Amino acid sequence: MKVKDLKVFIVGNPPPSWGGRYFIFVKLTTDNGITGIGECYCDTFGPKAMTAMIEDTFYRYIEGMDPFHLESMWRKVYGSGFSMRPDISLMGVLSGLEIALWDIKGKAVGKPVYELLGGRVHEKLRSYTYIYPDMSKGQDASIFWNAEQSAERAAHYVQRGFTGIKFDPAAPYSAFDPRQPSLESMELCVKFCKLIREAVGTKADLLFGTHGQFTASGAIRFAKKIEPYDPLWFEEPTPPDKPEEMALVARGTSIPIATGERLTTKYEFGRVLENRAASILQMALGRVGGLMEAKKIAGMAETFYAQIAPHLYAGPVEGAANIHYAASLPNFLILESIEEWSGFHADLLKKPILWQDGYVIPPTEPGLGIELNEEVCEAHPYTGTNLHLEMTNRPLRKEE
Repeated sequence: MKVKDLKVFIVGNPPPSWGGRYFIFVKLTTDNGITGIGECYCDTFGPKAMTAMIEDTFYRYIEGMDPFHLESMWRKVYGSGFSMRPDISLMGVLSGLEIALWDIKGKAVGKPVYELLGGRVHEKLRSYTYIYPDMSKGQDASIFWNAEQSAERAAHYVQRGFTGIKFDPAAPYSAFDPRQPSLESMELCVKFCKLIREAVGTKADLLFGTHGQFTASGAIRFAKKIEPYDPLWFEEPTPPDKPEEMALVARGTSIPIATGERLTTKYEFGRVLENRAASILQMALGRVGGLMEAKKIAGMAETFYAQIAPHLYAGPVEGAANIHYAASLPNFLILESIEEWSGFHADLLKKPILWQDGYVIPPTEPGLGIELNEEVCEAHPYTGTNLHLEMTNRPLRKEE
């Protein structure tokens, strides 16, 4: 069995666009007709450039390969162009293609992917969601900075079964970060924590998100303000490029530090673990280097008693890969969902991801256990020029 064909889907995510402006799916087909689906999570270049990068990598390293020979393929791609270092764009390309190869392998042997990753450890997977606005009630993105509305939505999510609620009102984020948090921003974030904790009590963990916008000293100041509300984690308090600084925050607060959505390969996560910068790792499977690389990182994390909370701000194919990965991990903590995998995320699959009472139920079908609805993908092409995610490209004023 050899890999024969590639098809790339650049799918526009219609409003409200939770999960990003677009999704990049890849479909591989073997010479005996088995297909595999993957998702590339790469924000650094636009879709046209990403498509060319995916095609180049496929024709250079994957066309004609045996889908079971992942280790050899991975090393060849990692060393592409004499690089041999973590490259977030190349690893985004590799991750999606590698996930598709796992899908093929599972289908070829008639087993779910988690059975090929060591076997199913968890019958169901605890999940959390961001606080998203209730569009049916006329709410909009302003809820992200409205503590009262967010607390009301948090209580609603808990009633639906969620036991983890994530929010990040300490925005915006700038290419000129890190910075010290403003007093106004800290006051708002304390209000969020207070009202949401009052709304959910001890029925749900608070997951406080930031995106690397603070200096280490600023993050420690910030953490001291929200410690009384006992969040399960303080996410990415400093930029991802220097874990030595994040480690200062970890030592300066009682809140567990989580990080990883912008990191790639075992080498970058190894630095996090060696520096004790975080005890919760949040790799994005469409970026980290794929399922095999993520499994290696989870093994490394076990030796530091670190736990895994797979990140998701992408489409349902990365979500499906997260599910198989998490199901196989002894040190799994919690899984990110976009609400209950409804809306456009469900439309993209012929059979939606199964979510019940706060838990995701891993599939039993071979491979990833999903089938991409290609008609929906082709009916929603992305025609914009903006990247999947973007930050402010100017220095922020004090009051921001």
